[in-house]
Amino acid sequence: MCGIIGILGKEAVADDLVDALRRLEYRGYDSAGIATVDSGRLDRRRAEGKLKNLQKVLNTQPLAGLTGIGHTRWATHGAPTEQNAHPHATSEVSVVHNGIIENFQSLRASLEARGVRFDSQTDTEVIAHLITEELHSLGNPIKAVAAALKQFEGAFALAIIFSGYDNMMIGAKKGSPLAIGHGDGEAYLGSDAIALAPFTNEITYLEDGDWVVLTRENMIIRDMDGTVVQRERQVVDVSTMAIDKGEYRHFMDKEIHEQPDVISDTLSGYVNFTTGKVQFEEMPFSFKDLPKITISACGTAYYAGLVAKYWFERYARIPVEIDVASEFRYREAPMEKGGLMMVISQSGETADTLAALKYCKQQGQHIGAIVNVRTSNMAKEADVVWPTMAGTEIGVASTKAFTCQLTVLACLAIQAGRERGTISEELEKELVHALLEIPREISTFLKDESQFEELANSLSKARDVMYLGRGLSFPLAMEGALKLKEISYIHAEGYAAGELKHGPIALIDEKVPVIVVAPKDYLFEKTLSNVQEVASRGAKIVMITDAQNVDVGNEPLAVIQMPSLHDFVTPLLYAIPIQLISYYTAVQMGTDVDQPRNLAKSVTVE
Repeated sequence: MCGIIGILGKEAVADDLVDALRRLEYRGYDSAGIATVDSGRLDRRRAEGKLKNLQKVLNTQPLAGLTGIGHTRWATHGAPTEQNAHPHATSEVSVVHNGIIENFQSLRASLEARGVRFDSQTDTEVIAHLITEELHSLGNPIKAVAAALKQFEGAFALAIIFSGYDNMMIGAKKGSPLAIGHGDGEAYLGSDAIALAPFTNEITYLEDGDWVVLTRENMIIRDMDGTVVQRERQVVDVSTMAIDKGEYRHFMDKEIHEQPDVISDTLSGYVNFTTGKVQFEEMPFSFKDLPKITISACGTAYYAGLVAKYWFERYARIPVEIDVASEFRYREAPMEKGGLMMVISQSGETADTLAALKYCKQQGQHIGAIVNVRTSNMAKEADVVWPTMAGTEIGVASTKAFTCQLTVLACLAIQAGRERGTISEELEKELVHALLEIPREISTFLKDESQFEELANSLSKARDVMYLGRGLSFPLAMEGALKLKEISYIHAEGYAAGELKHGPIALIDEKVPVIVVAPKDYLFEKTLSNVQEVASRGAKIVMITDAQNVDVGNEPLAVIQMPSLHDFVTPLLYAIPIQLISYYTAVQMGTDVDQPRNLAKSVTVE
């Protein structure tokens, strides 16, 4: 989840390193740093906090050099201080690292026994010292890295430079993503193509266990056994990687408003607009033959999977098991061979979800991946990939990625129902038509956001907020609570409305706003009775509903009026007001909307 960049350039690279880190700051922003080789000598600059702090350091203490590496950090080992910031270095080796070296403590103890002195609390410093020790023994950087890599356990992506070598950089990948960028007399390493987009559109993705020796003229890639291998060079569309906020105050604001377009783009990949039916390329399995679907994901993607569970079970009549990825594989769940494992991830690199995927693969499951990055590790591991068309999402709080995931899952549920004979041709067309209406409905809804600014003024004063929903709206209640707490830092919880009487209602008083996701579906009357239960305890009610003149027992704090839709697609539209509630509340409170504390966009460590 940290961001890595490395450049072998023709001119001084410090400014380009910082520019690339700016594009990677969504991956972590606890600290940042760069190191260069200048006149054969390693030098570095580091700073605690966001990238702007590093820029201030460089303004007064610039770095020269045509070869350099950079890093923006999400802290794992050690507090987010300058001392723990990357690059970590000795006088001969400088390294940046994404991932976790699991055996760093034993390696560190061994190095300390040899007299090595450590300056940080991080696992990464072990890498720099171990390579240095191997360099002293073997006398060659390439041999030293090869020897050191065999001793590391865990996940890592590395970029390494050496004193005295201004035309060499070594990269290595195990678990965490790393890409090579090809230039004209220049070469690059990056955590992903976003970092490399300003410099090149020709990318080679390293595979697990690969390590590469880069010069400005060529590259040599070896696998974990040391065998020279060839990896495909790809041309990527850098036009999809813009990170400009444009007219919007925040990336989250921009990405909320991009949803009509990206949902349309996603639908165009899975719907035949002429026939009014979903269409998928041939899959390595048939839904009618599946005994079960297993879904695993983390965070917002997990809530998308929860919505899908309702869809698949109701419309395709297929049992679905879903679990958060960080728990799933540790249960050692028995799995009937021939089932389908679906993983959902914006980045396609989420470490826990990737581990769950590998567990299910070993259990004889078909693997389907819903990802926003087709070149990700999950996409490579899966039997079939169902890409979302969300484009680059910079805001840490997921918005457009969530609704695009829902779009793909909705289309898959329809496909499954058709193959299993549980929906008619008429119902399929009805459901597809409802999906096709969503971009227009979202666009119309976003034309007036004034009610959310007014509501945010009240919510920003609350210490606790409760979200309620039933059926398809229950996962949305949990997603709404997650959104509010992660960017406004207000404590919020999402509950199934029917569970109120089993404990949560004890929290209700006149100081607790209760946000109710309540489309007028077959569960509406039951939800309304739960609302009246909390209203009678003095709760301030916010209703998100398409029902008219709703009686909630007292004067509601707000009623967010929604258009009436087929209940199949309500999660897609009702996601918008819960995003806007959290966004405007965070703005009202003055928090950092796009880069909330302690969080990162792509979680590549367990």
